[in-house]
Amino acid sequence: MIAEVIIQSNVKNLNKTFDYKIPTEYEENSMELIGARVLVPFGRMKSLEEGFIVNIKKSTDYDVKEIAKVEEKYLDGDRIELANWMAKRYFCNVSECLKLMLPPGTTGKINSNRVKEKNINFVVLSKDEDEIEFDIENGKIKSDKQIRTLRFLIQNGDSLVSDIEMFADSSRAVVNALCKKGYTEIIEKKVERDPFEFKDIQRTYKLPLTEEQQNAFNSIADAMDDMLFSEFLIFGVTGSGKTEIYLQLIEKALEDGEKASILLVPEISLTPQTVNRFIARFGKEKVAVLHSKLSIGERYDQWHKIKEGKAKIIIGARSAIFAPVKDLGLVIIDEEHDSSYKSEMSPRYDAKEVARKICKIANVPLVLGSATPDMETYFRAGNEEISLLELSKRANEASLPDIEIIDLREELAKGNKSMISTKLYDEIEKNLQNKKQTILYLNRRGFSTFVMCRNCGYTVKCKNCNINLTYHSNKRKLKCHYCGYEENIVTECPECGSKQIRYFGTGTQKLEYEINKMFPNASTIRMDVDTVTKKNSHEQILDRFRNENIDILIGTQMVVKGHHFPNVTLVGVIAADGSLNIDDFRANERTFQILTQVAGRAGREKEKGRVIIQTYNPDNFSIECAKKQDYKLFYNTEITLRKQLKYPPFCDIIVIGFTSTDENEVIKSAQQIHLYLKNRVIKENIGIILYKALPAPIDKIKNKFRWRILVKCKFSDEIIDLMNETLEEYYKLKYKNTRITIDLNPNNMM
Repeated sequence: MIAEVIIQSNVKNLNKTFDYKIPTEYEENSMELIGARVLVPFGRMKSLEEGFIVNIKKSTDYDVKEIAKVEEKYLDGDRIELANWMAKRYFCNVSECLKLMLPPGTTGKINSNRVKEKNINFVVLSKDEDEIEFDIENGKIKSDKQIRTLRFLIQNGDSLVSDIEMFADSSRAVVNALCKKGYTEIIEKKVERDPFEFKDIQRTYKLPLTEEQQNAFNSIADAMDDMLFSEFLIFGVTGSGKTEIYLQLIEKALEDGEKASILLVPEISLTPQTVNRFIARFGKEKVAVLHSKLSIGERYDQWHKIKEGKAKIIIGARSAIFAPVKDLGLVIIDEEHDSSYKSEMSPRYDAKEVARKICKIANVPLVLGSATPDMETYFRAGNEEISLLELSKRANEASLPDIEIIDLREELAKGNKSMISTKLYDEIEKNLQNKKQTILYLNRRGFSTFVMCRNCGYTVKCKNCNINLTYHSNKRKLKCHYCGYEENIVTECPECGSKQIRYFGTGTQKLEYEINKMFPNASTIRMDVDTVTKKNSHEQILDRFRNENIDILIGTQMVVKGHHFPNVTLVGVIAADGSLNIDDFRANERTFQILTQVAGRAGREKEKGRVIIQTYNPDNFSIECAKKQDYKLFYNTEITLRKQLKYPPFCDIIVIGFTSTDENEVIKSAQQIHLYLKNRVIKENIGIILYKALPAPIDKIKNKFRWRILVKCKFSDEIIDLMNETLEEYYKLKYKNTRITIDLNPNNMM
């Protein structure tokens, strides 16, 4: 018998199967090997290569080698089908998709009692993943063990040396060699293997549903009983009780033969709150959590808890959709509009599309939930491709907050140059007197967003990226938010020698500083990327705000979504224009979603909430619709514009991206591929709109020049074939320094 094996490699010409003889001892039950990890001799390589058996056949036309070793089986036929579908749709290797479905490490066992120390040395990557892969592909790193170690770290994140030794068949000496070369470093971190170890949560019981909630529950429950794929959108205002519906649907899945459920949430900051509610309802034993802030040991344990069927409720961010669930009964995607469900790294998959495919294979319902649905999702609901279930009222009979728009141009005319309008100042003061809590939202971290010489106009930019550096006052450093580059603060202009250096713009650090000056007796806490670097820091900040009744929470988008704080009665949006001024057709949609979501944090209990939105564009229709909290008005206005301009959902957008350290090479490669596509489109009359090859809006990141080609089309098998043939054409050109990516409907157009 012959096994068809996919080799674990990102090299494009290895994106195919290779035939190997099955060892004699496995021939009798050879069909059971499909999905097994194997070690095989490959080409002229001295070491064995890792691969996965994806098919079994009786014979081959080639003289083939024998499989050297059969390891544990991690995949089944459905997973292999999913990986093949993803590879075709997202223009990547099948092996890249299979990696998403594997546990953290693919050999041996982790002793769950091994990690007891408070502080453990972790190996972390010092270089960008793309740069490492580029060095591997170009032979700069030749050692097999070093390559395995680096790819293990890329796949699994920060790891213990012992885990690298066990799972990557590597050694401490290899790690030390990589440290000397600058690819890795060793840092000390606190580790807790059990993510629920310190959770002591009181049991809760299901709540009575409102009429709207009950109707939504019944519709989905009927589909679960029918055991056929169906898709639902729960479109409910903030605080309408979507989570209670999820809880009762998952309870039904458990009652229907102990079926498992997957619940995706968009932000790691939401995971602790969601996990707490589900543990309180179902207990720790039935719940597993998967997200990137867990250590590799925790992820390994949680993965096997799911695979062994001990956990029936899986909660996590995007990648949790690949959990090794047995007997799936339901998939739920909360805050389905959120951009984090789309991967920005290869494979550039959309978790909603993958979930839809998984649910179709398993014949189970897919439930999407949001107060501000993605335009394309709501469009599909309007076309009856998705069943629409509406919740128009808050579950606890609380009323929606009052929203007031403040025109910052008028504030300036009155002489108020601070970040806080007079109205917002008064409302914060009132909240402090009444012992109520306030959330202030500003989606820019740091202290000042750019540094400029007022004499000659010079701005301080990152030496690696074509982007302004941001001033961070706590470390007195200028930082790049794209590559992490830092430099000391500038006191003299390097261009003209002037000392007229000024710091412009505002971030969350500066907002916190200003609030502390204005309200010296108020307690404040800040939540942004800079304050959540440590393990469990998301949960600790939110718990402190809730349990210590801190007066004011200042934060970026992580404070916007899904959080329930009973004592928050005031929300202030410091600058609503930030998301409007981006080069993206979704700018209006994202502005409306953010404003509506952040407004939904106010007045979720009996006392009515107030929301103050500060803006220089009070007449913008997305801001006006957010004030009215009228999604349908916004949708009807925006969908008309999208149709006129031929934007999604009326077409799909494909971005063909080129990055290189060689500017001339990246321009030449982009122009050659554009010419190839142009000739194909004209010759074959292919129905796409092809735009010229141009520099990306941010044309340099991490010392790599960036160009792109935009394609508008209706995505189909014909387009998939065209794009894959374009990739083949590109690889024939054999550019040494340039890499190509193809991204379907990217969230980030920069």
